[in-house]
Amino acid sequence: MTGDGTYRSGFATLVGRPNVGKSTLLNAVLGQKVSITSPVAQTTRNQVRGVLTRPGLQIVFVDTPGIHKPRTLLGARLNDTANDALAGVDVTVLVLDATQPLGRGDRFVADLVPPSALCVVNKVDAAPRRVVLDQLQAAAGLGLEEYFPVSARTGEGVGALLEAIVTRVPEGPQLYPDDMVTDVPEAHWVAELVREQLLAVTREEVPHSIACRVTEWEWPRVRCEVLVERESQKPIVIGRGGSVLKEVGTRVRAQLPPGAYLELFVKVDPGWQSRPKALERLGY
Repeated sequence: MTGDGTYRSGFATLVGRPNVGKSTLLNAVLGQKVSITSPVAQTTRNQVRGVLTRPGLQIVFVDTPGIHKPRTLLGARLNDTANDALAGVDVTVLVLDATQPLGRGDRFVADLVPPSALCVVNKVDAAPRRVVLDQLQAAAGLGLEEYFPVSARTGEGVGALLEAIVTRVPEGPQLYPDDMVTDVPEAHWVAELVREQLLAVTREEVPHSIACRVTEWEWPRVRCEVLVERESQKPIVIGRGGSVLKEVGTRVRAQLPPGAYLELFVKVDPGWQSRPKALERLGY
């Protein structure tokens, strides 16, 4: 309990455009990886909850998909997922990118958050000091409550941000067990790790056309299906002699408990990003 005998708990949502570093920030706050990351926009496709527990305090952080102008039904549903995460939370954190000028997309997202929101200018390690100061000045025009220069990658400024969030968490009951860091199901987490590493290995070739789902779970044996939209994408994901899948499998197993046996299969599912039933099967 806190010094006055009360317990505080609440929700803090991270929102922003794609690729501003929300997932990296969540991982930095928690001190461990609970959300996949990549330089590719729209890496996060679901709400990801990470739980920070301290004596007398529990904060549930919600990572969200980047809000953008959708081109597919998947994109529209990702926006809906992010918007839904803004309802009924105790703290809203708007994340901006220090390396990119404040644009219409940022202002659009800023209009969705309450004036009490905290504003993070992230990636300050990747921008000159003058650029960071200009970005902070531009962000001040959004009329939010407080502003924080942060590098989620190095940890700079994360502590100050976290303490500001802590002061805004209301009195409430403990929501999750002490040892729970995320509510992401294991099978979903493995599928996300596979997609993360596919994005890393295939880079810009087929990022938005890839979806992953675990179809068999008999631990330590896991079968994961990789979906692409076109036949021409299949050899890119497999690689010459299966090289891409082998590399991805090696990288994912390194993040799983010892003894895990991961099978990866590639399937063509034409136009899955725009078909409601396909999206529902994938949990979008």
